[in-house]
Amino acid sequence: MSADEDQPGEASPYLTAREAAAYLHLNEKTLYAMIQEGGVPATKVTGKWLFPRALLDDWLLESTHGGVLADRLLIAGSDDPWLAHSIARLAQRAEDGTLIAYSPCGTRKGLALLAQRRANACPIHWGDAQHATRRHALLLREYTGSSGWVTVQLALREQGVMLSRTSAPVATLADLLARQPTLIQRGSGAGSQHFFVQACTAAGLALPPLTQSAATEREAAFMVASGAGDCAPGTRAAAGEFGLPFLSLGREALDLVMPRTLYFRALLQQLLAELASADSTDLAARLGGYDLAPLGKLRAATTEAG
Repeated sequence: MSADEDQPGEASPYLTAREAAAYLHLNEKTLYAMIQEGGVPATKVTGKWLFPRALLDDWLLESTHGGVLADRLLIAGSDDPWLAHSIARLAQRAEDGTLIAYSPCGTRKGLALLAQRRANACPIHWGDAQHATRRHALLLREYTGSSGWVTVQLALREQGVMLSRTSAPVATLADLLARQPTLIQRGSGAGSQHFFVQACTAAGLALPPLTQSAATEREAAFMVASGAGDCAPGTRAAAGEFGLPFLSLGREALDLVMPRTLYFRALLQQLLAELASADSTDLAARLGGYDLAPLGKLRAATTEAG
């Protein structure tokens, strides 16, 4: 008897395709179509689809009359000090019982959590601002369910290298790397590391050897500020938060990705209003490196694959 033909077991947290179809009162053909559209939480293990029972329950609740999980906003993805402070202010003012949380785990990890329905929204940045619409669209296309997502622009940011306070002034990336500095690097799924690698490649420069790494951009800034390294990829804002010198390598787009239905939720709209508030715009100016002109605009979808 195959896995799909097993009898449902109440103790199992996962359902087979046949069990999930019966649970949702669908036929299996419809269920498979919904998987391809990203409409049902599922994962593939050794060639077979499995459906976490708890996530199916959440998905059913979320689909009921606009969702009963409207008191929850879980954000996971790129690290950003302006966004983090704004989310913290919104969380402090929220009613008791409302959960607003931010996990700065990097662009790719955040998108994976969004695809798994473990996060509600994901801040991303992936390459230079000029090509953001195409590059962000190509990146999202790698994740299940992205056809049902929308992208809201938050800001343009200066991206580059955060420098130690004891570093001698430097004018170019080539000059910096010629000194063979101790570089605090980020994981390959982090947008700041991706930008740095692209800048090195464009300049024909070899990447410094990996000596130390940081989980978040702000951790990288702290490590440089505390003397654990000479420099690290990051934004002017993260450097400004720790009072570090900064070598600018260009601008990037910071976007917020979410399911289309979440865009109209009260908490998401409250977050956008908080980001546009006088307190948040003043903070962005003090941190430095932000252009908030795009804030709140939907990024146009693109099918360009070049």
